[in-house]
Amino acid sequence: MELIHRSTGNAGEALGPYLIETILQPSEEGRGTAYRVRIEPHSTTSVSYHKIAEEFYFVVSGNGIAILDGKPHPLKPGDFLRLPPGTTHGFITEDEPLDMLDIHIPGCRPDHDVYFVGETPEGFVSK
Repeated sequence: MELIHRSTGNAGEALGPYLIETILQPSEEGRGTAYRVRIEPHSTTSVSYHKIAEEFYFVVSGNGIAILDGKPHPLKPGDFLRLPPGTTHGFITEDEPLDMLDIHIPGCRPDHDVYFVGETPEGFVSK
């Protein structure tokens, strides 16, 4: 593994209602993955879960609601979420975007260890 220092903040890749900036490239990931996730205003994401990965979110900016195992949890800058494997989660935004740091251990990608309750959003592969 190598030390990495880089700037972030590029537009990211659109996957469903998410803009996802990959912070660690697949060749760099080691034991985990890291993303910057942006959800635009007035959006509701699909509900997803991971069978293997534990997931950590840190709210960088914006406000919204996390729906965790069917229960709403208001979000504001500085909030932290730890989601054990199997935790269903989705997000709702209102008048402003929601920006979060998203870390998975072990690593998780849009085509690996992502499962949806209902329809799979464009760009994801549920497996």
